[in-house]
This record gives sequence, structure tokens and C-alpha cells, in this order.
Amino acid sequence: MSAELVLALAREKGIRIVTAESCTGGLIAATLTEVPGSSDVFDRGYVTYSNRAKQEMLWVQEKTLTAYGAVSEQVAYEMAENALFRSGVGLAVSVTGIAGPGGSEFKPEGRVCFGLAQALRDVHTETVEFGAIGRAKVRQATVDYALALLGSALRQIRA
Repeated sequence: MSAELVLALAREKGIRIVTAESCTGGLIAATLTEVPGSSDVFDRGYVTYSNRAKQEMLWVQEKTLTAYGAVSEQVAYEMAENALFRSGVGLAVSVTGIAGPGGSEFKPEGRVCFGLAQALRDVHTETVEFGAIGRAKVRQATVDYALALLGSALRQIRA
């Protein structure tokens, strides 16, 4: 789904968006704000590349990071939930993953965990294995997938 369509849906539904990004380093926010007029629905983006930044800016708990690691649905959950809470907007998407190169047997390159938080709803999380397709392609695939998640959520909201 295109950034233009996500923004149009958000505008139509009267929903503001926040992003919480790790492995994409702000690319989702940049993609949304590349569209002229995006400021009426895009509120802010948190770029929390380090664990410390996740803790300080998004209140991700140290015990969550220790127990599950930064690349986990549990961390994606806390990132999305707290970005939504801290911003006071209607929809948050979070991403944390291993763009590469590298990874491990347990957390391979191309694994990205997503979180989607909406006011008055449970936080949705999922993990996508993009594979070892290269850093730039993993990051772009993550942006595309995050936009699709936002679009899907917005389509389900009644105006």
C-alpha cells in the first residue's frame, strides 16, 4: 500500500499516526512525510535504534529486553503500545528486526517483528521472515509491510 493511500485513509477516518522504529531507522516516518500535506495526520516518529533508546523514549522494560531480546514481538508490543500512549494519537506501528548483514541461528537476518496499536484495542504483533535478501531490501520490505498494516487497520475503522 502506498504512503499516499495510508495518509488518505487516516485523513478520511480522522486518525493520527505515530511510528516507533528500530531497524528502519525512521524510514517509515520518512516515507509518510515525503507526501505533501502529511502533517495533518502524521504526528511523530520515534527512532529507537539502541536498547537504551527503547527504554528511555518508549519505556520498553529492561526485563523484556533481557528475557526476549530487542528483536521480539514482546518488544514490538511495548514499542507500539507506549508510542500510542505517549503521543496520544489513534494508531501506532512499531518495527524491530535484523536488517543484516548478520543474525544468528535463533534470530536470522531478515527477521522483523511488527506491532500495531490502536486506541481502545489490543495490540497486534507479528513476525515476518524476509530472509537474507540484503540490508536495503529488508528495510524497504519492512516499510512496505508496515504501510500495509497501517492501511489494513485504517480500513477497519469506522469513520
